[in-house]
Formats: sequence, C-alpha cells, structure tokens
Amino acid sequence: METSRGEIVAWVGAQVLPHERDVRIWLRRAGASPEDIDDIVQEAYCRLAALPSVAHIVSGRAYFFQTARNIAAERLRRARVVRIDYVTEIDALNILDTEPSAERVVDGRRELLRVQGLIEGLPERCREVFKLRRIHGLSQRQVAERLNISENVVEAQAARALRLILAALASDGEPPGPRQGAAHDPANRQRRR
Repeated sequence: METSRGEIVAWVGAQVLPHERDVRIWLRRAGASPEDIDDIVQEAYCRLAALPSVAHIVSGRAYFFQTARNIAAERLRRARVVRIDYVTEIDALNILDTEPSAERVVDGRRELLRVQGLIEGLPERCREVFKLRRIHGLSQRQVAERLNISENVVEAQAARALRLILAALASDGEPPGPRQGAAHDPANRQRRR
C-alpha cells in the first residue's frame, strides 16, 4: 500500500530528523569529511522521500543509520571504479536520454517556488540560519561565526526550520509566520514548561 507524500514527509520529520545529529556524529567518527557527511545525509533524505511507503519501517532511527551506511559504502565502491579508457564510441555506452519531461519540469518549478515561499515564511533567525546552512552550504561553524551565535543555536535553528518546512509540506498548508511558527514549534513548547 502506497503512503501519501505528506505522510512520508511527516514521518521523516518525526522519526528520522531527530536522529540527524547522531548520524552526523557517527559518520564523523567513521572518518567521513564534512562535505561527504553533508552529501550522505542529503542523499539519505532523498532516498527516504522517494519511498512509496514507510509502513514497513519499524525504527526510523535504525533505517536512517542503515541508509547512511549503505550510501557511504556505495561511495567507497564508486571511488574504486576503474576509468573507462577503452570505449571508442559513445554509442557503445547506450546512454539513454535523461532529460525530464515538460510536465516534470513544470512540477519541479512549482514545487521549488512553494519551498522558497515556505523558507521566506520562516521566523527571521531560523530563515537566516537555514539559508546559510542549506542553500549556501556553509558549515555549522561558519554560520555561527557569521551570525555571532553558538554552533548549538545554529543546529537548533536549522532543525527547527526543517521541521517547520516539513510540517507545512505535510499539511499542504501555508508557511507558518514568525509568531505562528514559534508557537507551534514543539521545541518551544518544551522550553516553556
């Protein structure tokens, strides 16, 4: 049985996102570079989002770790691949046209505009951290130095931004405003108690 995209996004936000920090620490201890860690985590999220259903997954944490481990292993195998020096004609490779259809391009642009709107609807500090970290690709330390905040604040704000965006995507709703987003953010509810 296929799960709706919104349900998968909500599941990733609730069952996988809280474990990103642990996966990053595990990858760092395994010797991955910061760039490789970012790539592996991003690829893991892409693979999770592409699943037709999450009903078969018992533990989001274990599945996330296993997905990251598999991606890291694939990257190692690819790094050992021998170059293809002996192919004389490109036609011999049987390369298929990988251009997306016009409908897919339009859908992709529409989705991109929607996500951009969600990002712009984030609370100001959240938006700044998210853009620097996820769009401009700065490290956690670089973002902290640029905004004159601690790395813990960068990590918390980036996670908060991702939670708010995932929640909006899951509900097919409007982006939460600064006040609304702060009030509905579970991290803020816990701090108030």
